[in-house]
Amino acid sequence: MTETIDQIFVILKHWLVGHVPTAVEPIVSELLSVVPIILLFPLLFALITVMERKGLGRIQNRYGPNRVGPCGILQPIADGIKTLTKENIVPHSADKVVHLLAPLLLVMATFLGYAVLPVGRNMVAANMDAGVLFFFAVGSMTELSVFMAGWSSRNKYSLLGAMRAIAQMISYEVPLILSSVTVIMAAGTLSTVSIVEQQSGYTGIFPHWFVFTPWGFAGFVLFMIAATAESNRSPFDLPEGESELIAGYYTEYSGFKFALFFLAEYLGMMSISGMAITLFLGGWAAPLSFLTWIPSYLWFFGKLFFFIAGFIWIRGTLPRLRMDQLMNFAWKFMLPMALINLVTAGVWRFMPTGILRWLVCSAMVVAPYVLLGRGFMLGKRLEKRTYRFAD
Repeated sequence: MTETIDQIFVILKHWLVGHVPTAVEPIVSELLSVVPIILLFPLLFALITVMERKGLGRIQNRYGPNRVGPCGILQPIADGIKTLTKENIVPHSADKVVHLLAPLLLVMATFLGYAVLPVGRNMVAANMDAGVLFFFAVGSMTELSVFMAGWSSRNKYSLLGAMRAIAQMISYEVPLILSSVTVIMAAGTLSTVSIVEQQSGYTGIFPHWFVFTPWGFAGFVLFMIAATAESNRSPFDLPEGESELIAGYYTEYSGFKFALFFLAEYLGMMSISGMAITLFLGGWAAPLSFLTWIPSYLWFFGKLFFFIAGFIWIRGTLPRLRMDQLMNFAWKFMLPMALINLVTAGVWRFMPTGILRWLVCSAMVVAPYVLLGRGFMLGKRLEKRTYRFAD
């Protein structure tokens, strides 16, 4: 019974595919894999926007959405109607074709990343041998779409915002990928499905997740910091620095095209969180062996909502960095730590199992962290900040 509930969507798909003509079976199978992704994650985007606004309201001692529907739960519908009915304004001198294609390309690139994320046991749209490589390859299209948006707008603020965004995304993409390479080295595969399967075992009640190793924990922390910057989330939301660049690369966008940028940002945040879950937190695997009776897809989405709550918490509590701080942190701290972590993963692989391996690999991570951190903060003058709630 437990196995049936866990595989209910897989069984339903096979049943539907088995009741169509043989000639169209591949097409129907592909549609049944793609359509749920296109429907489910934008629905989650709508719910998360309400969660975030309510969460930030609680954190910052102010009201969140509470007027449209009971407790504001119909706010996403109101926002959708607003964006659909707002006028689409395009600057007279803009490159209208590129201006239109930029948000479409951004959303398409974000959706493609979901194809290789296993959201449950036997639940992945495309089981590729090079799934991790595909994920980061299609993700690199976001830089192109961002530059298209800034350049086509014929606005100096949009262009500056685009260049700032591209510099940030490329800088943090390097440690993001390097922190993923440690998992690829340990698993010996680029397949997201195989990586999750290698973490699905247990020793007693405890799982074999990669995050429970010195190199895995360090890689996870580096991955999430870089993922936050890649998603343009606070405190790395400099491309949207209102005080300098108005709204960054999408200053000249309005109506539904602006909503597509907003959608892509949240879809990208969920996508990169899903990859972090896949690489370091066992994917759809349960955190304890006696909880495996809970359907695998519920574990994946439970972990995903945990990540989303973390993103919201960070946005509500941390101040925005300066541009020089952002770039220095990427190249002077994140990159060296990611390279050191690669060596640590190699040492872990070839050392015999035991307490000595834990001590050596932990020291290889902690010592550079302390030294780099002290060097990075050398000469910095920090003062105590005092905050108070509004009356």
